[in-house]
Amino acid sequence: MRIIEVVADCGHADTLRGIAEQHEILECWVVPTEEENRCSTRLLVRPEKQQRVLDAIQAALDKIENVRILLIPVEGVLPRPEQDDAEEKQRQAITRSREELYHQIVSGAQLNNNFIFMVLLSTIVAAIGLLENSVAVVIGAMVIAPLLGPNIALAFGTALGDTELVWQAFKTNLAGLLLATIVSAAIGLGWPHSLETGELLSRTGVGLSGVVVALASGAAAVLSLAAGWTSSLVGVMVAVALLPPTATLGLMLGAGQFQYALGAGMLLAVNIASVNLAAKLAFVIKGVKPRTWLEKQKARQSLITYVIFWAVVLVILIIAIKMQLFWQ
Repeated sequence: MRIIEVVADCGHADTLRGIAEQHEILECWVVPTEEENRCSTRLLVRPEKQQRVLDAIQAALDKIENVRILLIPVEGVLPRPEQDDAEEKQRQAITRSREELYHQIVSGAQLNNNFIFMVLLSTIVAAIGLLENSVAVVIGAMVIAPLLGPNIALAFGTALGDTELVWQAFKTNLAGLLLATIVSAAIGLGWPHSLETGELLSRTGVGLSGVVVALASGAAAVLSLAAGWTSSLVGVMVAVALLPPTATLGLMLGAGQFQYALGAGMLLAVNIASVNLAAKLAFVIKGVKPRTWLEKQKARQSLITYVIFWAVVLVILIIAIKMQLFWQ
């Protein structure tokens, strides 16, 4: 349940009431603001209708200046509203609006000091866990690793045809992976003991299970975000696919174990492709798309390019892995 609040000139209140009647929302009321000739129109909307109502409001007020639209979550309503029939619920693609998803996903794709420090700390913890063969320490590193945001933002940006978001997510993702590789390589360079621990060696080869985990991680991340569930657990799932292979790659490069580094690099590449491909397909299944026709055209082109790119990369990597195993 959401309250959509529109702060605009009072002359637009009738337009908003018409939208409320058209979409049969639960309640609609108008409240004057402290500013003269300005009103706050509030609409109590079911989750399955909020995207359509938001799109209608934006289309009606698209060229109107000085309009503010707010989304306010509602914890409960008394008396309880009657439930829609099962067919209507099944037909709806998502329970969170595109705007809510955008706000949350963009914040997780920012390349700032917090992201850099969290990548730095999580990489150090992961490297120590891998070197000490400690599963608990590796899991702890994945809990704090901020790798979910930029990968999901890549898929979300292409779903909306938002090239600016795609570029920002790409830069953040690349910076995080490069930083993790450099830090772990420095640790591997100075590590005095053997690097052949079970936790390390398990990340120097690609298996079917790793691909499945990465695909499931990307899809689960999108489904949890679209449903409004907590993303902390799926963030750990994505970190499972990305952080340990990255740390292993750096450690092996630092120690001069280039054969093992190649295997870890292949695993990382396969997992990145799998996470992004699954996330993109999940956004398509959940019906996340732009509002206007022009934006939809751009997003459709972006979708085709994105899916083909990651699918081709994944196929090439799998073929390369099979050939490597054959020649061994």
